Amino acid sequence: MTLVEPELERPSWTFLTNHAHVMVALSRDAELRQRDLAYVIGITPGAVQRILDDLEHAGYVKRERVGRRNRYEILTAESLRHPLEEGHNIGELLEMLHD
Repeated sequence: MTLVEPELERPSWTFLTNHAHVMVALSRDAELRQRDLAYVIGITPGAVQRILDDLEHAGYVKRERVGRRNRYEILTAESLRHPLEEGHNIGELLEMLHD
């Protein structure tokens, strides 16, 4: 018997990018696996890998290998990238979205 994960209902568009969704999910659980991130965000594991690479190269995330898994640290003092967000950092955004 094959286990099928239930489909989550998702709107056709959202205000935040998938990069932001990865950061929000990791701020809630720094040890989420890439396939778990893919599931909660609604993107492919390959897209999650590319986003994590982007975030790591840009200095927003540090990846640490713990056994067979990765643990992610969000560097909350890093500034947001768009000129309209100048003067704000990732920590402020994540704090606002924290549940």
